[in-house]
Amino acid sequence: MTVPTATYRIQFRNGMTFDRAIELIPYLQRLGISHLYASPIFTATRDSTHGYDVTDANEIDPALGGREGFDRLSAALQQAHLGLILDIVPNHMAASLENTWWQDVIEQGEHSRYACYFDIDWSRRLTLPFLGDDFDRVLQNNELSIKPHPQTGRPALAYYDSFYPLTPTSWENRVDEVLAITDHAAIAELHQQQPWQLINWRDARRDLSYRRFFEITGLVGIRVEDEDVFNASHALILELVHHGAVSGLRVDHIDGLADPQGYLQRLRKAAGPDCYITVEKILAEGEQIPAEWPISGTTGYEFIAALSHALIDDTQIDALHLAYEAATEERNNLSAGLRAARELMVDRNFAGEFARLLALATDIAGEEQRNFGEAELHVALREMLIAFPVYRTYGRHAGMTLAGEELLQQVLEEVKFSASPVALSFLQAILLGALSERSEHDAAEFRSRFQQLTGPLMAKSVEDTLFFRNHVLLAINEVGAEPLPHPFSLQHFHQEMQTRLQRQPDGISSTSTHDTKRGEDARARLYTLSEAPALWAEHVTRWRDLHQLQITPLRDGIAPEPAVEWMLYQALAGAWPTTLQPQDAAGLAALQERFVPFVEKALREAKLRTDWADSNEHYEKAVLDYTRHLLSPHNQAFLVDFHQALQPFLTAGLINSLTQTVIKLTAPGVPDIYQGSEALDFSLVDPDNRREPDFATLQQQLSATNAVNFNQQMDWLNGTLKQQIIARILHLRLDKPQLFRFGDYQPLYATGENAEHAIAYARQDSSDTLLVVVPRLLLDSQDWAGAVIQLPESLAHRRYRNLLSGEMLSLNEQLSLENMPYYAPLVLIAS
Repeated sequence: MTVPTATYRIQFRNGMTFDRAIELIPYLQRLGISHLYASPIFTATRDSTHGYDVTDANEIDPALGGREGFDRLSAALQQAHLGLILDIVPNHMAASLENTWWQDVIEQGEHSRYACYFDIDWSRRLTLPFLGDDFDRVLQNNELSIKPHPQTGRPALAYYDSFYPLTPTSWENRVDEVLAITDHAAIAELHQQQPWQLINWRDARRDLSYRRFFEITGLVGIRVEDEDVFNASHALILELVHHGAVSGLRVDHIDGLADPQGYLQRLRKAAGPDCYITVEKILAEGEQIPAEWPISGTTGYEFIAALSHALIDDTQIDALHLAYEAATEERNNLSAGLRAARELMVDRNFAGEFARLLALATDIAGEEQRNFGEAELHVALREMLIAFPVYRTYGRHAGMTLAGEELLQQVLEEVKFSASPVALSFLQAILLGALSERSEHDAAEFRSRFQQLTGPLMAKSVEDTLFFRNHVLLAINEVGAEPLPHPFSLQHFHQEMQTRLQRQPDGISSTSTHDTKRGEDARARLYTLSEAPALWAEHVTRWRDLHQLQITPLRDGIAPEPAVEWMLYQALAGAWPTTLQPQDAAGLAALQERFVPFVEKALREAKLRTDWADSNEHYEKAVLDYTRHLLSPHNQAFLVDFHQALQPFLTAGLINSLTQTVIKLTAPGVPDIYQGSEALDFSLVDPDNRREPDFATLQQQLSATNAVNFNQQMDWLNGTLKQQIIARILHLRLDKPQLFRFGDYQPLYATGENAEHAIAYARQDSSDTLLVVVPRLLLDSQDWAGAVIQLPESLAHRRYRNLLSGEMLSLNEQLSLENMPYYAPLVLIAS
């Protein structure tokens, strides 16, 4: 297997095609990349912006250049000795009429050859939740009609530009008669004859008859656990792997599958031992990927969480919590907030999925002749789902794994006083497979669906609800982060890196992705708020006072409320471009164009006073007007103050940025450079983080000079310095892949004055030695003079070359930081 030394993620679509990617290959070579890491490239819905809504898994999207364009890209990559990693989507496809498999299921119902491809409950009609209102109202408004299908000419039920094919038994031998129907009652009767029914999109939460991706009804789950479905949906993927065009696969949302282990074993066997495979998987604190999975690792969200331990000031984080509570005049009880978010998901957003599980459990109770009813099971199942601490367990058809059994026992212990012990014990027996043979099939289905539900519940309650409600420190509201307060420590960071080396040395290390809540440099800057909570709170108080006249009283309270104001100023601090001046009207307008949609999304994801399904227009308008005023060029008093107050955080954030970059490039794991983040990435949540970077400028910057100049201010501000450091270290990785893949990770600790400001470690194998020292916590004390790092014998009495400056150093028993600039990372390679 060829393991990448570094990957570069490119988001195809939105103008990025295969031919445009070919033009970037020389730049990727100069940067030191070994593998291009592509977002999904298979045919997706028309105008898809991301490619995860696949309509044909066996066709390369013509919008990107089709198979011919892909072959050109593949040939160019091979000529440049670069590999290609593809992002594949085995969990779902688009529930779209553009999807021929799905359209056939709509037309033929349960008799379609593709009916078993999708995870559909065929005990009732297939629900299609794409109406803007209830069926009867839509019909009365003359929005439904019978028309010939544009492609086939056969009768279809037309709703605006969508044509839902009618099942042949409802029109055969009377085509003209059916096409002539205009009477509402007759249309309704014809609708009743279909194996599907159109419903209001708002009813999907409780009435959907197919498994969806999280809450997205436009994405339907597919059953890759079935060998025929796997083969049909992976034919082109495996062809590209076997022909050598693709050297690696990134598996999207592995936890959505019925049997992740079985899928990965089948994929590994089909792809062969040389294919590099990683999975998108959120690991909770202390959780590891199952050892049985034949993969190289995850896509690296846990790496971001580990970095926070190195860059957050744990001695002052509690003061930031207190400052937030003082500003909001409310106690910030995160445990209660987490439970409230999970309750909302179980009771409302995933009500249909919960109801299906409950019905299964009730049926099994009847089969097992257990003497309790649905009400007891309802409470027990609800409490178990709310208490689940990780994304899922990995039980299979025969029962639960030992790790899964231990986790279930932990959950049951937590909820034992909240539900009937008998009902909890029964649910445990279902999940463990400890029932009679007659219930084996239903128990296996329950186990599978339970495990497929806990992940979406966790993601939507934490990442997409709680993290948009709690604003203490936005930098730690990130994918893969722990939702509840916990200690941050440099020692824990080192432990995580040692574990990473042991458990997944070939896993991807990410700092920005298409799914992160904010760009890596925004996060690096916001970490510094933990170093000066009192100062930050003082700034927020002053800015709120400046904007008192922009507060709008509404019937349900003022808008924005204090917590949202705190969020606005902090999010703005993270997104503010390094060179933006308060008087730059065009720059302010460009930032506002990105920032206002982010605020709207943040408000709706919080689900407190507005929501995606039930928006509060008056509230949203008041908050967005407040937001627009913040960035108005006429609001100079605030803008000048904000810009001036931001400067120390901006400077410390840029130093943090280099620190996390150097760590990513030298610690265990395969570093991924998300498109554009090799310079500076202050992006907001998607779709902002999926914008195409200015590749022309990036190429020009890298071509201009190979020197790493820490004394050139503009190189800091425009990202050139970061880009040059990345190129320098990535080429070292290309030269010494074994050092970075297998080299030991040895934590080093500074002593003496300012020792807390240094992060140090060594990487060492039988041939090479790398010594890394990077700064931390430098907002107030921008100095690490006086700090000394004692070197063990294996590192001492050697000459080192500073990779970034070229300077040679002779080190004996210690490395003194006395004369080292605090802002310049040290990357020393033994000569």
